[in-house]
Amino acid sequence: MSLAGVCGVMVATPLSAPVAQAAPAVRQVARPGLGWQVTPTGTGARFRGLAAVSRKTAWLAGTGGTVLRTTDAGRTWRGVGPPDAAGLEFRDVEAFDERRAVVLAIGEGDASRVYQTSDGGRTWTLGFRNDEPRAFYDCMTFFDSRHGLAVSDPVDGRFRIISTSDAGRSWRVLPNKGMPDALPGEAAFAASGQCLVSHGGRDVWLATGGASKARVFHSRDRGLTWTVADTPLPSSASQGVFAVAFRDTRHGVAVGGDYRPGEPSPAAAATTSDGGRTWRPAPRPPAEYRSGVVWPTYTGPAALAVGPTGSDGTLNAGRSWTRFDTGSFDTVDCASDGGCWAAGEKGRAGRLTIRAAR
Repeated sequence: MSLAGVCGVMVATPLSAPVAQAAPAVRQVARPGLGWQVTPTGTGARFRGLAAVSRKTAWLAGTGGTVLRTTDAGRTWRGVGPPDAAGLEFRDVEAFDERRAVVLAIGEGDASRVYQTSDGGRTWTLGFRNDEPRAFYDCMTFFDSRHGLAVSDPVDGRFRIISTSDAGRSWRVLPNKGMPDALPGEAAFAASGQCLVSHGGRDVWLATGGASKARVFHSRDRGLTWTVADTPLPSSASQGVFAVAFRDTRHGVAVGGDYRPGEPSPAAAATTSDGGRTWRPAPRPPAEYRSGVVWPTYTGPAALAVGPTGSDGTLNAGRSWTRFDTGSFDTVDCASDGGCWAAGEKGRAGRLTIRAAR
């Protein structure tokens, strides 16, 4: 089956409604029927936070305190960010429906914050403001609509985890006794909101780089205790694992590379079939750096990865990847109804579509 055919499961019906203005043309590389329908957001913000709720509803979080929401498949986007957040850098958003969402701002000290809304962004609650000057929060994940975690780069030699049990209204720092020591220079990359991901009610994975090894941490008890495994992805100050995605608690993919423009990124993908205890290099990884990845449970072995130089798909659980689009995106997410979205620089946002081949 072709890449377009498998990914058609994600987008059973293509976009039919016109957008507000002409979408930028995107040159197709392989599989001309599969691509992103770019929808104008009316902003130049860079969106590294994305939550796909459905084919019609998605949330974006980005620079300048920008939070956008669409409920009409991207025909219109509405600014719904916290009123006091103009100076913040939002890098992650988790949304449960068109009304409830949680956004994470990154930065040193109290620039790292978490806001929560239950009314579609009309009002926001500041659930967490970092008071540890050495902490720098990167990513966030939720197990369900109430229980979630966020991760900071290491403090006192270990990654710092905060937890919520009330949908982001309040957070507490978890004890770090069960967290392995970080390597010198090790950190998580706040590139796509996917350095911390969960599957099911208790399993969560943390992807890292920046040190002598690129690693993935795994917890089976919502962040109380962790194990860690090396990956075959190269690691340095600008390299490592940038995003992970899991189809179930055993099968996962990791993507990354070197985020510096023009730098080569060999061996920029890996797979696991044992929950992250061991990782194998992808025989045919994406040709360049990829910052985001999604593996919907309903697509079997098919997954998507995105980065500033294009998008790739896999039909064999991450062993080989084929580029299908050259547009720039930083993050990607798919909803349970098959709606897949991507977002990135210069206000770019789009839905995955199957277009008739010309």
